[in-house]
Parts: sequence; C-alpha cells; structure tokens
Amino acid sequence: MLLSDRDIKKYIKEGKIKITPKPDFKVQLGPCSLDLRLGKDFKTFKRAECPFVDLKTKFPIDKIMTKINLPPGKPLIIQPGDFIIATTQEAIELPLDLAARIDGRSSLGRLGIVIHITAARFDPGWRGKAVVELGNLGIMPVALYPGMRICSMSFEQLSSPCETPYYKKKGQKYAHQKSPRASRINREFGRKSKKK
Repeated sequence: MLLSDRDIKKYIKEGKIKITPKPDFKVQLGPCSLDLRLGKDFKTFKRAECPFVDLKTKFPIDKIMTKINLPPGKPLIIQPGDFIIATTQEAIELPLDLAARIDGRSSLGRLGIVIHITAARFDPGWRGKAVVELGNLGIMPVALYPGMRICSMSFEQLSSPCETPYYKKKGQKYAHQKSPRASRINREFGRKSKKK
C-alpha cells in the first residue's frame, strides 16, 4: 500500500519517517510522494584512466572517479552521455515496516535527464542520503542546480516489519552514506557462500 500525502506528513511529524532537513510540505509534498532536492556532492568517472572496469579485481573503483566541486551558486552542467552520481540534500531513515522508491521528475525526463539507472528501491531500515544516478539521454547540455527538486520518493507499507533492516544486513555496502560512494560491487566477488 502506497502512503498518501496525509500519511507521509503524519509519519514524518510522528518521527516514523525521519528526514533531515525537515521538508517544506507546501513545495515538496505531492499526492503520494515527497520531492527530494539535489545535494552539492558529485562524482563522475575519469575519462581514459582505465581501459575497462573488472568487477573481480580488488582495484578500488573510487580511484577511477573524480569529485566535482562546484562554486556556490553555480550549476552542474550535465552533457549528453554524461553519467554522474550525486546525493540528495535530505538524509532519510526508514522504519522496519516501510520501503521507499525514488522516481525522476517528468519535467526533467522531458529534457532527457534520468535520475536513476536501476537503484530505485530503499529497503526498510535505510539510513543515509539517497544517491541519484544522473544521466543525460538528450542532445543538449542541461544545467542542474544544488537545491532544486530532483526526484520524488514514495513510501510503501510492508505486510509486516522486516526481520533484518538494511543497516544490519551482512554485506551491506551503502548504509549511512553522506556523500556519493562509488560502486562496491567488487566486494561481492571472492565471498564464500555458506553451505546449507
């Protein structure tokens, strides 16, 4: 069951959903979602640093990425074909009986801007800033500004509280993130699975 605007407000006011800084409901609240704003931390891949990414190596993917530092008030210009990871301004904490999902804004999609490639779901117990995977599928560069509404988050009630929240899950890679983290998928290779 998707939470309505009324329930989103209630859950935030009661502290069941924690969002910092507190949202401006007049601007950010939709009928069944809450808009989140673009943060100021960005990372992108360096060009021609590495011939390919080998997921089985211990090579830290973070080494082939670079931070983008914007002067205050300046936009992030996202070129056609660019891929940039960023965070939202808001940090989110979900209870054990709610999952969340982010979606791009239609107005940005009409310009060719996508805000997630695949990672749209936030598990119960999520704590941290949402990372958005920005891409420009259009043919024109687009200026994105920190603080602008970049995506919307909807909340879904689980049939019962989960047994293991995300932050306690063995092998979780992104709990409590405050800035965009590079992929940590190479940690999955070489793990020995336990026999049942």
